[in-house]
Amino acid sequence: MAELHVELVAADRKVWSGEASLVVARTTSGDIGVMPGHQPLLGVLESGSITIRTTGESGTGTVVAAVHGGFISFADDKLSLLAEIAELSDEIDVQRAERALERAKADTDAAAERRADVRLRAVTGAH
Repeated sequence: MAELHVELVAADRKVWSGEASLVVARTTSGDIGVMPGHQPLLGVLESGSITIRTTGESGTGTVVAAVHGGFISFADDKLSLLAEIAELSDEIDVQRAERALERAKADTDAAAERRADVRLRAVTGAH
């Protein structure tokens, strides 16, 4: 089966790296799915969840991450997701994200509310 190599990198660390059969991300142009053999692309990431269908030695699975801003680049079956902030769903503290969402709503801070909402959606799988 054809694979693409994926690198998810945040400003402060490498978040995830591996082989995948499909990656779905939200860009300023809308949601995009990238599979092996996709046309080269360069886009701007919107805050949202990224879903990676993994393949490789450990078998198939799904990795979900909350991403806040950045870029997506694909060429030669290599996909780079360069995010300002990125967290894998299993790294997200749900109670902390819920408190952040409530604080943002109380402060009417739309950007903070969006970040907290994206984090919660990455954990729950809601889109």
